[in-house]
Amino acid sequence: MRVTINDVARAAGVSPSTVSRVLSDHPKISPNTKQRVRKAIKELNYHPNTIARSLARNTTHTIGVILNTEADLLMRNTFFIQALTGVSVYAREKGYHVMFAFNKNEDEDLAIAKSYLSGRSVDGIILFTSRIRDRCIEYLKKNRFPFSVIGRPDDAQDVLWVDNDNFHATYQVTNYLIGRGHSVIGFMGGPPSLRVSVDRYEGFKKAMSVHDLSLNKEIIHDNGDFSEEYGYDCMGKMLEVSARSGRMPDAVVTCDDMQAIGALKAMEVHGIRNISIIGFNNTPLGYFQNPRLTSVDVNADKLGYYSAKLLVDCLEKNRDAPRHYIVPTVLVERESVVYGS
Repeated sequence: MRVTINDVARAAGVSPSTVSRVLSDHPKISPNTKQRVRKAIKELNYHPNTIARSLARNTTHTIGVILNTEADLLMRNTFFIQALTGVSVYAREKGYHVMFAFNKNEDEDLAIAKSYLSGRSVDGIILFTSRIRDRCIEYLKKNRFPFSVIGRPDDAQDVLWVDNDNFHATYQVTNYLIGRGHSVIGFMGGPPSLRVSVDRYEGFKKAMSVHDLSLNKEIIHDNGDFSEEYGYDCMGKMLEVSARSGRMPDAVVTCDDMQAIGALKAMEVHGIRNISIIGFNNTPLGYFQNPRLTSVDVNADKLGYYSAKLLVDCLEKNRDAPRHYIVPTVLVERESVVYGS
């Protein structure tokens, strides 16, 4: 016979409505009561009827995720998979399902968001990027639809967001290279429309300025994408500049491991081994490069986890919950950084 919510209530010595509140993690239920109810749920192997609960509450208990990437890059760049894992872990803890869509550009972001809203297929949305003057964020704010963002928005008022301190992380990376004797440092950035790209480039420039090192525009590429192909092309151009000028960059800061992997491949093709390369995201692919890639671990799973927590707290009307989180980064040192001359 199927176990019902009434069976759980009798076993825990509470009312069915209290069991329902425990299932939704209502903040006004005491920890002791929650513990008793959850023990009864486990012992009775009770599984809530999520469809009935959704109909009763006029909710879907589903979170929509909008990924700013194309299908092929989604599979190659594990940042998205790691962040999605974090989203899924927290959603599952709270009894939510996850629906995701990937896209090519901001227009498609907006189209997906409008589709989610018009179809009422999700209770809230997680955006996997924050753009400068982000139209998707403005649309969701205007329609007062619950959402959270991975990335620091231009205007953080009334926006739930989680991010790393990308300015500080890139500042520290550049300092690290300078401390190891490097002075001619190149840079590979992402799309200038993305806040993460802007913050990382500003951190790089600040560190160079503090150490009174000049920016060589011929080895700085700040208008690209987070792909292996872009990294390969940029490094090829840097090496062409070096052939003309006679002075090669001794290090390159990239904004993504995929860029860094492309740069390493270009170096291999040209027979170059003495340029230090640093990536971002600490993807598993970086470990298997030759040399193994030094990279900034952005804790992508935590970015996803806390983006889901922010959104679910909003959906569950937890007014005491934080409005944003800053996830720390860690530099993982490997063999792709050598000492400068």
